[in-house]
Amino acid sequence: MRLSLSLPLIALCAFAASAQAFAGNQIPDEVKEKCKADYSRLCSGVMPGGGRILACFQAHKDEVSPDCRDALSRVKN
Repeated sequence: MRLSLSLPLIALCAFAASAQAFAGNQIPDEVKEKCKADYSRLCSGVMPGGGRILACFQAHKDEVSPDCRDALSRVKN
């Protein structure tokens, strides 16, 4: 019984985390704006925090849009 109640809660938390993926302060506003579609397409399964989203963009650097790539190039690591 406990497991059957936990699964929907875990799914809800994962959805909320992905919806707020750019809510963290470590990602500049310009990147949030210009990389939103790229995030949805390439990195939506990545848990926010610890630089994981920026690492995902780096792993997919040849696939991100030119605007996103430009914004990311200005992020200081």
